[in-house]
Amino acid sequence: MSEPTPNDVQRFIAQGLSCEHLEVQGDGRHFFATIVCAAFEGASRIQRHQMVYRALGDKMRAEIHALSMKTLTPAEWAVSAEKAPLQHH
Repeated sequence: MSEPTPNDVQRFIAQGLSCEHLEVQGDGRHFFATIVCAAFEGASRIQRHQMVYRALGDKMRAEIHALSMKTLTPAEWAVSAEKAPLQHH
């Protein structure tokens, strides 16, 4: 099986978790995801990561070797967006 792309990982997460914003970057083995989800409300960082791992299921062990993530509620995302306006490349 070929290595997953960032788009694949994004699709895997979106299939198991209803996200308001989801962005994944990576090189096929190591990925970084920014995940904004209302279900994270009231959950600890560990609980949020567990939700993402559940959404990924077996793909986390079989296809994705490393995943770093920033997990935010919509309110936390709004605050972080105000602090760091979008940069144009």
